[in-house]
Amino acid sequence: MDLSGRVVLITGSRRIGAAVASALASRGADVALSYNRSRSAAEQAAAAVETKGQRSVVSRADLSKPEECERLVNVSAEALGRLDILVNMASVYARTPLDDLTATDWDRGLAVDLKGAFLCALAAVPHMRACGGGRIVNFGDWIAASGRPRYPGFLPYYVAKRGVIALTEALALELAADQILVNAVAPGPIRPPDGLDEATVAEVRRATPLGRWGGDGEIVKAVLALIETDFMTGETIRIDGGRHVR
Repeated sequence: MDLSGRVVLITGSRRIGAAVASALASRGADVALSYNRSRSAAEQAAAAVETKGQRSVVSRADLSKPEECERLVNVSAEALGRLDILVNMASVYARTPLDDLTATDWDRGLAVDLKGAFLCALAAVPHMRACGGGRIVNFGDWIAASGRPRYPGFLPYYVAKRGVIALTEALALELAADQILVNAVAPGPIRPPDGLDEATVAEVRRATPLGRWGGDGEIVKAVLALIETDFMTGETIRIDGGRHVR
């Protein structure tokens, strides 16, 4: 798929999401962005899109709520005239010991990471069909893609991201006849989380066979590849510097 003249919706516009938005705009796409609490980050990402000469729209949405998923997709498509590509990046990532985990924590994690991705895709499909096809890029996690939890305290997150892989495969089958290709990115050590201490940053570096953190650009490359492909669907690609082979 050529990105020129296309419209992309990215859920989650902080950090790596902003880098993806800027890269897609550089290739001729207009970009809709969503946020829940980080309005300033979303507006900065939108401004970067506009410096590339492309249109952008920013919308607030709580993706744990079905009606807001549908509204986000429809408002974005209406504002920019169409919708060709959905990038499901929004995620809840919080460490909670099992003994402290509540049903609310569980519901929140799965509602955003898994159910929200499904509902945004469901709302996007009619718009993509109207364009003759489309692309959906989901975001999993390298640990979930490897099929074994490694860090305690992330139970809802791990389960949700395993579900994202299954969602990607099932949607790929359901939507193949519509020429809507569905794939997923499973990031590994790309960028240290805010506030991570230097000792842990160095420990992750040592545990990664390639010996470094990947950087935002590696995710940008993966997203571009999954948008540009015309014959790959139902795949989850790990971008983890070889972590899964160690």
